[in-house]
Amino acid sequence: MGLVSRGAAAAGLGPANAAVRPGQLNAVPNLIPTPPPEGGARGSSRVPGMVLKAFFPTCCTSADSGLLVGRWVPEQSSAVVLAVVHFPFIPVQVKELLAQVQQASQVGVAVLGTWCHRRQEPEEGLGRFLEGLGVIFFHEPWLQLCRERGSTFWSCKAIQQSTPPGVPSEDQVMLVFYDQRQVLLSQLHPPAALPDHQAGDAPASAGGLAAVFDTVARSKALFSSDRLFRLWPLPFICSKLSTCEQVRHRLGQLSLVFSTQKAENPTQLMRKANVLVSVLLDVALGLALLTWLHGKDRIGQLADALIPVADRVAEELQHLLQWLMGAPAGLKMNRALDQVLGRFFLYHIHLWISYIHLMSPFIERILWHVGLSACLGLTVAVSLLSDIIALLTFHIYCFYVYGARLYCLKIYGLSSLWRLFRGKKWNVLRQRVDSCSYDLDQLFIGTLLFTILVFLLPTTALYYLVFTLLRLLVVAVQGLLHLLVDLVNSLPLYSVGLRLCRPYRLAAGVKFRVLEHEAGKPLRLLMQINPLPYSRVVRTYRLPSRGCRPKLSWSSLCRKLFFGELIYPWRQKGGKQD
Repeated sequence: MGLVSRGAAAAGLGPANAAVRPGQLNAVPNLIPTPPPEGGARGSSRVPGMVLKAFFPTCCTSADSGLLVGRWVPEQSSAVVLAVVHFPFIPVQVKELLAQVQQASQVGVAVLGTWCHRRQEPEEGLGRFLEGLGVIFFHEPWLQLCRERGSTFWSCKAIQQSTPPGVPSEDQVMLVFYDQRQVLLSQLHPPAALPDHQAGDAPASAGGLAAVFDTVARSKALFSSDRLFRLWPLPFICSKLSTCEQVRHRLGQLSLVFSTQKAENPTQLMRKANVLVSVLLDVALGLALLTWLHGKDRIGQLADALIPVADRVAEELQHLLQWLMGAPAGLKMNRALDQVLGRFFLYHIHLWISYIHLMSPFIERILWHVGLSACLGLTVAVSLLSDIIALLTFHIYCFYVYGARLYCLKIYGLSSLWRLFRGKKWNVLRQRVDSCSYDLDQLFIGTLLFTILVFLLPTTALYYLVFTLLRLLVVAVQGLLHLLVDLVNSLPLYSVGLRLCRPYRLAAGVKFRVLEHEAGKPLRLLMQINPLPYSRVVRTYRLPSRGCRPKLSWSSLCRKLFFGELIYPWRQKGGKQD
């Protein structure tokens, strides 16, 4: 799915450019007729014989065929086209995109019709397909704009699908071209009240043009460059790196600290103070770590020790694979499959060692720049360390994924074939197991496949078990680092210090102590502040964190491990895990 809405104005408009001429605001009174009577329908505001106006951006004249996305202004019988969603696209994704734009801009953006740019010979199937889109994206009226190949001729139609008998189903269309960038950056003077915002006595032309300018300005999220930026892999990579998540979290906290908005209650004031102390302590610890790393050439020592450690890990993995390729623990393995899997993983280790040695001349400089990240805080340095561990153990992750996918394939294959023996099958539509009758050939082939998978399962399961344990070890180390970062981010240090130094500031209630109790004299009591317990202080004023805790329970984790599903216990974003 692609959006084409901004850019330089394309040539070849031909006589259609005469639809709008430069001049003063009052020079175009005939483009925006007076609104229809109140009895007309809100959705279309259609009056027989009325000319509909379609404002089309010049940067979309060279776009591929697709859908016209924009806003329908019923008071002015005008359609403001903002972008062209060209093929190929998925209707569900288009609807989700429009919902996001409506939520961000508060503009009723919808699919107004279809756009056909016949750069090649006309195709009959394309025309029928464009006509069928009106059923999926229903809009009244439905615009059909088409530009013929190699000519300046444009065909414009506005089809009314729900028209009473005797009334023409097509309206005349006036096509008005506009420069989207100029309209976006300009301000209309004098400011005119929009019809849906203020009921004034502004001229109809001024109100209509104000609606066009306001629509383009408020729909900037539809054709801004950041939406095209999402197509690149950089946001995807940043979402997987703990460092980027921590930097984003810290920027959000800094925006809260330096916000000019006054705290409405003591809770918000206490939160700002906790965030400020947390950031200051984080930066102080980071500077201390930076001083330690750059003192006595510790960066060079770490760089010199990294390559031997990587070689040692690779050597241990090679010994482990050679042990698996033999008779591990006296188990009888399938030799052919065992040799194939062992050599496959040994080749990956060889590639990984070659990559590490290729990067060895640059490791010290990389570590030197990485050490500078500690000036941003200890949490940033720890998050960066977690990402480095993930990169250094990427080959272990690949081994785990290969073994898990192969094991999962065999488990689900065996379960499906087991249902075949019992005369059952999995109903995909109803998501249940139904009865089914199989013939002799199907049962024979199923028996052969079941036997093959059963005898190959122990070999695959052993490789999967070994690499899963290695993967869980790496995940446990990363989990400890994430918990450390989460502790620094969420611990309310200012509240804890206030409870330690001035406990009366955080009161849980009061208690009374008897000073004097004698017969015939008034009872004298001393009221004292009962401070909050430290545990309750932490629970009450705990700062929001990135949510790095495991999202899986022990039961679901064991189920995923048994069926060979990929696990991401410290995944920071919800959604599908695999």
